[in-house]
Amino acid sequence: MSHLVGKDMRGGYGGADILNGCTIEVDKGQIAVVVGPNGAGKSTAMKALFGMLNLREGAVTLGGEDITALSPQDRVAKEMAFVPQTNNVFAGMTVEENLEMGAYLRHDDFTGTMEEIFDLFPILAEKRKQYAGELSGGQRQQVAVGRAMMMQPSVLMLDEPTAGVSPIVMDELFDRMIAIKRTGIAVLIVEQNARQALEIADIGYVLVSGENRYTDSGAALLADPEVRRAFLGG
Repeated sequence: MSHLVGKDMRGGYGGADILNGCTIEVDKGQIAVVVGPNGAGKSTAMKALFGMLNLREGAVTLGGEDITALSPQDRVAKEMAFVPQTNNVFAGMTVEENLEMGAYLRHDDFTGTMEEIFDLFPILAEKRKQYAGELSGGQRQQVAVGRAMMMQPSVLMLDEPTAGVSPIVMDELFDRMIAIKRTGIAVLIVEQNARQALEIADIGYVLVSGENRYTDSGAALLADPEVRRAFLGG
């Protein structure tokens, strides 16, 4: 069994179900990418995994433990980290203060973890005393990921991390995701830039109407003519 599993998930926001039985899982040391058209339920699936959406059916397990009933706060304590697409930094705080906020549940010395994040994102070390609101979009995303990493999670979940950034910054962020997974963390990414995301994916999920349409390695999905035609622009 993979480290994080959302199995046969069904649910929505009070009306018709948005998730219609989809299953998403990722193991430690893997990158899993969720792609699909607008309205496919990608971000909803991410929220369900993090406890921000009550499931009508299905279950979420972490390390073999059923966490379906746990709140997002309790899942953070279980070493899950979630980086939302927007409003993911404290603009009026410095980079360093943002990272400190990420360690709010820790009671040990986290300076070593902060230095590891500065090694991962050197620009943040350079701008550690600068307000996050003054940074570029790509730099703010690095702050958001760094803050999530301060809790030393076993699972890192990112919702549209490359939205609104340049292709160069997107490539840099994806390179950092590869570096993070190599430390043994399970990385789950919901992404609109499907082709680029699948290039780094160990496993990819194509959702349509809240269901799994295709599930395979990133390389296999990129090579599938049906996937290319329907979801990757040919």
